Amino acid sequence: MHLTATILLAFGMSMDAFAASIGKGATLHKPKFSEALRTGLIFGVIEMLTPLIGWGLGMLASQFVMAWSHWVAFILLVFLGGRMVLEGIRGGDDDEEKEAPRRHGFWLLVTTAIATSLDAMAVGVGLAFLQVNILTTAFAIGCATFMMSTLGIMVGRFIGPLLGKRAEILGGIVLIAIGAQILYAHFAG
Repeated sequence: MHLTATILLAFGMSMDAFAASIGKGATLHKPKFSEALRTGLIFGVIEMLTPLIGWGLGMLASQFVMAWSHWVAFILLVFLGGRMVLEGIRGGDDDEEKEAPRRHGFWLLVTTAIATSLDAMAVGVGLAFLQVNILTTAFAIGCATFMMSTLGIMVGRFIGPLLGKRAEILGGIVLIAIGAQILYAHFAG
């Protein structure tokens, strides 16, 4: 695979994580750059590992992985997004201005990162049948995701105050939409 194709693939794989990071950043109370870096690192590492896992699985059992990855991603994203929507709706009264969290929990970020990176695992399965350097490709995907997720948190920082309590609802809707898009892309061909 040429360098240009690798870069385009890397940034294409990072778009789901970018969208999810914007939603995550919008739900936080003025996230610091260190929180953006933390989120970017978690998303980037997981997005780097999933094509490697997919590549390994592709060498073993590609049909099974390809048959189910879209469903797993859809269910995880709808679950996480639905949870965010419900928490945004329940939010509390206007009189009780509850301060937004300053950072997301580690396991919530890991779960979201896994859900948004399952397409990278499917790509890894496909790459198992091509002559590519999987380590270089996975590293490029991880770096692109790190950059895009970090940027997404910072973009969300500016969108969050404009949306107020609706930021968490919007973030949840974005995750559900990403899940629906993954499922649609699978069935649309």
